[in-house]
Amino acid sequence: MGQRPEQRTEDGPAGARHVPVLLPRVTELLDPALSAGPAVFVDATLGLGGHSAALLAAYPQLTLVGLDRDPQALELAGRRLVAYADRVHLVHAVYDRIADVLDDLDLPRVDGVLFDLGVSSLQLDAESRGFSYARDADLDMRMDPSTGPTAAEVLNSYPVPELARILREYGEERFAGRIAAAVARRRAQRPLTRSAELVELLYEAVPAASRRTGGHPAKRTFQALRIEVNRELDALRTALPAALDALSVGGRLVVMAYHSLEDRIVKRELAARSSSRTPVDLPVELPGHGPELRLITRGAEVASPDEITENPRAASVRLRAAERIREVAA
Repeated sequence: MGQRPEQRTEDGPAGARHVPVLLPRVTELLDPALSAGPAVFVDATLGLGGHSAALLAAYPQLTLVGLDRDPQALELAGRRLVAYADRVHLVHAVYDRIADVLDDLDLPRVDGVLFDLGVSSLQLDAESRGFSYARDADLDMRMDPSTGPTAAEVLNSYPVPELARILREYGEERFAGRIAAAVARRRAQRPLTRSAELVELLYEAVPAASRRTGGHPAKRTFQALRIEVNRELDALRTALPAALDALSVGGRLVVMAYHSLEDRIVKRELAARSSSRTPVDLPVELPGHGPELRLITRGAEVASPDEITENPRAASVRLRAAERIREVAA
């Protein structure tokens, strides 16, 4: 849950070789906005550059602005996209800085934006990063290893009520209070520093009956810690409106979310902007009060059974897309 699925393959010049999930569908959704001529596309979560590489190859007049907070991802994506270097701007930034990045590049309007949320395969598979509960590593979980608190610092320093809130809200963890209390007892003896230590604690804190039916007992806690460490939901709440504001008329936004918290934020923002603001009791649409977006997808789309079979990490993806249909007065 909450991880960005990518299927590995042997294509591309970079050491990171993968085919992103839902690539044909993402391309299909963005095509009307990118195929007419010169266009600007923002990959707000560049990762290893799989989506961007495919779009740059498909649209010779496309300019890419690729953002990622992970320096390693930017380096690998840069190698993957070297053939398109004259049409690419790669920026080390969290996606909530999208407005600043576009301003710095003097790009007031863009034609397409993609958010592929969650942790990438690069991060999940890097044993030293601490994202996976299946491997013992330092409790880090920072997507940008150069800044911010680590998961260990969260566990060892947050007040117990705040830690319980994070586990309950970000991990949707039923036993948040029990886990937070267990963490407090453990850190009073010695700090938690390794993922295996946390997994052992969670096995002891989560009731056996829940462990038998509720999946791995560490899944929700690791998700909650990752979201808190990287401020993922706060960043999304800022980035999504900024991305929509930057779209030109006819421009399209595609968002892939991997857990309900992300998808809920996306759903609400798109619903608000695709609805009329004219009072319901008025018989005519007030000027400037009509919808600014048209929803392209009906609800959230999911991966096909075949795709999930080939790549189990795709099982939780929820895709939504919208098109800007009118300008909004500043």
